[in-house]
Amino acid sequence: MSMLTPPGMGGQYRITGDKYPRLRRPKRRRRLVLAVVASTTALGLVGWGTLQLIDVFTGGDDQAAAAGPKADCSARVSPSPTAGKAGGRTSGKPESYPAPGKITVNVLNATPRSGLAKDTAEELKKRGFRIGNVGNATEEYDKKVKGTALLLGAKTAEDTALAVLNTQLADARLKTDGRKKATEVDLVIGTGFKALSKQKDADAALAELTRPKPTPTPTKTC
Repeated sequence: MSMLTPPGMGGQYRITGDKYPRLRRPKRRRRLVLAVVASTTALGLVGWGTLQLIDVFTGGDDQAAAAGPKADCSARVSPSPTAGKAGGRTSGKPESYPAPGKITVNVLNATPRSGLAKDTAEELKKRGFRIGNVGNATEEYDKKVKGTALLLGAKTAEDTALAVLNTQLADARLKTDGRKKATEVDLVIGTGFKALSKQKDADAALAELTRPKPTPTPTKTC
């Protein structure tokens, strides 16, 4: 069995046999290394926690999602002018309202009072309407119209000529029949009729009817 002395030990240790003594590092160095590792880990955890708190209070996740290629764009509704129907209704395409001068009105009296049809026809003529027949209502409506008036016209006149004539009265009823001509309508005066609306009120109602109404259209704000 040989005997070896490791170099640098100055003969202090003697090694015999095939087993060598385990050389241990000083405990102070190990403690220092462990302290450094623990400090680094603690700082990392503190930093990660701080970033999480920042994201919570600043909405970092929402901003990151908005910046992505698939972010949703918010949409705003912007009005675009189109002409609307009476009563504030709007449609996809503008309505075309005929001028009073292109509408022929037959003024028919369905009340026992005489002279109403003539006086009403003269007032409508002053306001620009064309006047057709003036006289008593037919048996179908004579003394059977309880309200202010009944406006009769073709189905195609419901949102055109009838709507224009309706601006001249208050609380009139609209009814369509089988006639073909859309610009010829009947004004059947009812028992509740007193007079046409004041001209300034009628003009304001006609202007409101024909004024373009806004139709909402969505626009992206990205």
